Amino acid sequence: MGVSDLAYGVYERRLAKSLDPAKLPRHVGAIVDGNRRWAKRGGAKSEAGYQAGADKILEFAQWCDDLGVEIVTLWLLSTDNLQRPAAEVNSILAAVESLMERIAADGRWSLALIGNRDMLPAESAARMKRLADATAGVQGMRVNICVGYGGRQELTDAMRSLLLDQASKGRSLEEVASTLEVDHIAEHLYTRGQPDPDLVIRTSGEQRLSGFLLWQSVHSEFYFSDVLWPAFRHVDLLRAMRSYAARERRFGA
Repeated sequence: MGVSDLAYGVYERRLAKSLDPAKLPRHVGAIVDGNRRWAKRGGAKSEAGYQAGADKILEFAQWCDDLGVEIVTLWLLSTDNLQRPAAEVNSILAAVESLMERIAADGRWSLALIGNRDMLPAESAARMKRLADATAGVQGMRVNICVGYGGRQELTDAMRSLLLDQASKGRSLEEVASTLEVDHIAEHLYTRGQPDPDLVIRTSGEQRLSGFLLWQSVHSEFYFSDVLWPAFRHVDLLRAMRSYAARERRFGA
């Protein structure tokens, strides 16, 4: 171990000790961006980037669990990504399935699928659902896996679900419109029943949400990291947590 490694270790430990657990987020969302660029920089194929990204998710989840985070929501495959070549989409799905298998086998965290499964290949969607269902009784941290997810798609699906639900009760569109409240829509989101994310992290230097949790992130704090996702380190998460803990959350007030 070199001097730089020792200095890094000392800095990391000091940073961790400086964090007040009472000021840390309960729910962390992550846009895990930069897998393909990471692979390209290393002269590897995209598949290697997706696998490295999946491996990093296991580390990231463990770091969050160690910090007392209760929910982690990870955006792995967007509705826009589904327009990529089939071979590339299949590589992403294979990495996601492998990740979910490892989490389910470990038995410490519960899994939930977030997104429109009808937009995914049927066999892959069924396998991922079985893996998530197998963790239903786990009491540990919840890990939300966003696949086939888009913010606009979620809001469209939520409104469709709400209208169909109300129609089944014999209500007209006029009646629904006259009584519609914000909470009524929230009850039909993919994340219904869960608290909104306190902190959303995006890697790779991009400073936009790209549709991630559009409804739920209205009061979230954002942290943008220049690091490509597979290269994201524990210290990078600690820096995000330090930034979050230093902010005064006003919730629009």
